[in-house]
Amino acid sequence: MRLDERGKQCPLPVIEAKKALEQAEPGSVVEVVVDNEIAVQNLKKLADHKGLASASEKVSDREFLVKITAAGKAAKKETTEAAAEGISCQADSREKGMVVVLASDQMGQGDEVLGKLLMKGFVYALTQQDKLPETVLLFNGGARLSCKDSDSLNDLKELEAQGTEILTCGTCLNHYGLSEQLAVGSVTNMYEIVGRMTQARKLVRP
Repeated sequence: MRLDERGKQCPLPVIEAKKALEQAEPGSVVEVVVDNEIAVQNLKKLADHKGLASASEKVSDREFLVKITAAGKAAKKETTEAAAEGISCQADSREKGMVVVLASDQMGQGDEVLGKLLMKGFVYALTQQDKLPETVLLFNGGARLSCKDSDSLNDLKELEAQGTEILTCGTCLNHYGLSEQLAVGSVTNMYEIVGRMTQARKLVRP
């Protein structure tokens, strides 16, 4: 299987390679073509994390080839034995007590365009995790993410469809004139936001 991931923003090459490896026959090779060294490093980290063999080569200045070998019979056997012992290898769709806080429509500080691109990538990558958050809280500039025309709207809807609760600050929606634009989840208040954050077992803030 060969994937052409040139021109695609992080984390798409890694996520699509992960999906391809999950569908590949044991022992087969998934080839991923990318256009930068960072993507190569991320793909090799994916392989290392899964305990898979990988190799890479530079084809040209803007073309790199990464080869990852899908899990072999030994890995399949371990999965089968674990299932036979009653150990589930499938993660629950949500991790109880994990709360993701989105306080801005940008990730990090610096360039605004880059910050918005990174936040879009973060929310998308969130939908691809083995364990999804129990709750996503959106306030201040983050309230824009759950409204109409948001680049992250479909990803937030995907999280909601898989059981994640999406809560957006009502005061923030009013402040930005977005009260009628909320398109996913429900409106919340500061009392509930503080309660969810203080009771969270794991708090994630990009």
